[in-house]
Amino acid sequence: MRRSVDALVDVMKVPASGDPSLAVLPIALSASSSVEDCEVLVAGGGTGGVAAALAAARRGRNVVLLEETDWLGGQLTAQGVSALDEHEHIENFGGTRSYYELRNRIRAHYGELNPGNCWVTRLAFEPRVALRMIEDMLPPNVCVHRRTKTVSVTSDGDRVTEVAAMGLDDRGLIRFKPEMVIDATELGDLLPLCGAAYVVGAESTAQTGEEQAQPAEPKVHCVQSFTYTFVCERRPPGERHVIPRPEKYEHYRDAQPYSLRIEVHGGEIYGEESGWLQYSLYEQLPGTKGGLWSYRRLVEKQNLTLFNWPGNDYRDRSIIDCPPIDAARALQDAKRVSLGFLYWLQTEQGAPELKLRPDVMGSLDGLSKHPYIREARRIKALKTIVAQEVSANHQTGRLATRFADSVGVGWYPIDIHRSGPEDVGASCRTRPFQIPLGALIPARMANLIAGAKNIGTTHITNGCYRLHPVEWNIGEAAGALAAFALEAGMPPAAVREAALSRFQRRLEEQGVPLGWPASL
Repeated sequence: MRRSVDALVDVMKVPASGDPSLAVLPIALSASSSVEDCEVLVAGGGTGGVAAALAAARRGRNVVLLEETDWLGGQLTAQGVSALDEHEHIENFGGTRSYYELRNRIRAHYGELNPGNCWVTRLAFEPRVALRMIEDMLPPNVCVHRRTKTVSVTSDGDRVTEVAAMGLDDRGLIRFKPEMVIDATELGDLLPLCGAAYVVGAESTAQTGEEQAQPAEPKVHCVQSFTYTFVCERRPPGERHVIPRPEKYEHYRDAQPYSLRIEVHGGEIYGEESGWLQYSLYEQLPGTKGGLWSYRRLVEKQNLTLFNWPGNDYRDRSIIDCPPIDAARALQDAKRVSLGFLYWLQTEQGAPELKLRPDVMGSLDGLSKHPYIREARRIKALKTIVAQEVSANHQTGRLATRFADSVGVGWYPIDIHRSGPEDVGASCRTRPFQIPLGALIPARMANLIAGAKNIGTTHITNGCYRLHPVEWNIGEAAGALAAFALEAGMPPAAVREAALSRFQRRLEEQGVPLGWPASL
């Protein structure tokens, strides 16, 4: 059976003003196409996809990597979140060997441990630097197709037999015949195309038993907000770099609202007290760790800072499972939200010296090439992780629930960026947790593996499994699983049932920690 889309959105072509339909491309599956065999196809060249491709290739497999933008790296690069969201032990433990390799390469480039000297992270940097390091790390047996997006999937029973992808610039089609497929797209785009069962949005408490789930019924539109990030340079006082007033400025200024006052839930992210905290653009106010300027500052010597703040989250509509034109309109409005936030800072907060730096993001409008995506479609997996297994409200010991099929570790608070008034800005502390292999394996599809934010989490637990080192670990485990399954001549689900200990030893050999140490 072949499932396909009639049209898709070229995210890099969405204009901040004008006709959003210019970014909607029709699909002509009848067009002539080439056919390529491959061992492992990784759809999506984001943080998880890059790690997956790297892991499978380092095990000697020929890998095809598809990426819809022209930058590999996802939230590390094209999505602009290059101030890493990590846990307090990351300098000594909690990442994979290849993740540390990337971090060390970035630090070697600058000759500094944290070029941004910011207070949110131990490592911040320019997105282009991470891009260059990622490209240097990928071996020759990874064939990268940039500006390419999947448009159809053919399956035979529970196996994917063909994936067709279209070049977004030349509209050419390529048909791949993969043995293993990893969906590492930002939104879980392959799941509906291959017929995999999946979940969208927020489950109910009756479904998951989670306290912070929806109290009455599930709500598919309650998907975490996404954000177009941007970078500014702080120029000397007296200079003026105010951008033109974006469309819908007054609406989003009041509806967001644009503010430097945010609600902190549980004091779990940066150690602040719970409640409402007032921040300043430059100054450190009481109860805060610093101003917004130093929050995600990327390079202190260049006076560059990243803006990824609740004020420029886009909350109006989900872009999952909607017509392409609706998605394009939502993406356009999301761009207006972020540009409006900058305009508000420049005009109503008295900071005309903020200079938008499109060159840092590699875009004409100064915004990230792709919005920062926090939540995707999620597979109905062999194992779905629920809040009771990781939340400090339920796990009273030092660590979260132990998973016997662990393929990695992570730690971050549950941090839900609300989508609208019906969603909750849920958050709470967690215990250091593991990544269960069963969460990467769909309940039905035999040669499909989840490799990014589309694993078997709930809406709530997605809030702690979506961050940089965790997504990298998920992708690395997915790539290693694809390679191991091919070597063993068995589907991924059978690896979990019949060869788990051998596969876990393989992961440990390649530098993937499976559990947290007794003492940190």
